[in-house]
Amino acid sequence: MEIIFDVLIVIATILLITKGAMWLVDSAVAIAHKIGISELVIGLTIVGFGTSAPEFAVTIISAINGQSDISVGNIVGSNIFNLGFILGGTAIIKSLSTSKKIVYRDGGVLLFGTVMLIVFLWDLVLSTFEGVLLFSFLIVYIGALLFKKEIKEEDDSVSTYKWYSPFILLFSLVLVVGSSHFLVDSASALARIMGVSDWIIGVTIVAAGTSAPELATSIVAALRGKYGISIGNLIGSDIFNMFGVLGVASMIQNLEVDLSARIDLVLLFFMVILALVFMRTGWKITRLEGILLVLIGLSRWIYSFMF
Repeated sequence: MEIIFDVLIVIATILLITKGAMWLVDSAVAIAHKIGISELVIGLTIVGFGTSAPEFAVTIISAINGQSDISVGNIVGSNIFNLGFILGGTAIIKSLSTSKKIVYRDGGVLLFGTVMLIVFLWDLVLSTFEGVLLFSFLIVYIGALLFKKEIKEEDDSVSTYKWYSPFILLFSLVLVVGSSHFLVDSASALARIMGVSDWIIGVTIVAAGTSAPELATSIVAALRGKYGISIGNLIGSDIFNMFGVLGVASMIQNLEVDLSARIDLVLLFFMVILALVFMRTGWKITRLEGILLVLIGLSRWIYSFMF
């Protein structure tokens, strides 16, 4: 009976996450056009940071509990998952158009942040001072985005703004993030019943589950032709994970990680470079490039299982 209950919860949460993502995209687009800023900025900030709430919760709680490997590993793993499975998977469904801003400005910030993280963590410790530097850079980045308003996109199918649109945005964020929490719990319970170890659960189900909001939001946005929100959501989420989540977590206490963290940090750097190259070539991520990103992400998990 417990198995049936968990299966029903998994199915229900997937449906809720999908529906919530639709409301999230529609309300975000409506708000962007209402206040006169681009969908890309909305995707990079409100949507990107909002869908990172599961990673934020897991990382902060782990830091408080002294579980540094889980705290840092969750962020590095989630960023790799976002650029591999989610960005690649979304491009397989529908080729994603990019722009100079997202490649050079936002992609440049993501690359810079990744290099910063590698330098800070190469000694296997993320200190409080380094956390302050990371978080400070996030504040500067957000300020720069909001200070310089971008011209909103011309769109014949603009979502109509209503007085309650901000409340729909907030509600949909809570729905997507909350549903992903129950998805992780029930999927983990099913895995334990089938005899899968907690470690495998952590690097697969939990990592994928906390990224469910980004996955659903990016796919829905891409299908609706909202590429700024689709890609901006992932870039913004990765930026927030590195600068915001790890910044706050390491301000709580120094985060010490295992030697194997260096391998994933190098892989993350490689994934960021590859994703930016794909975004730049032809100013789009094609289905073939999406397949390559997914295969690299899959290879990373296989390596984790075997070694």
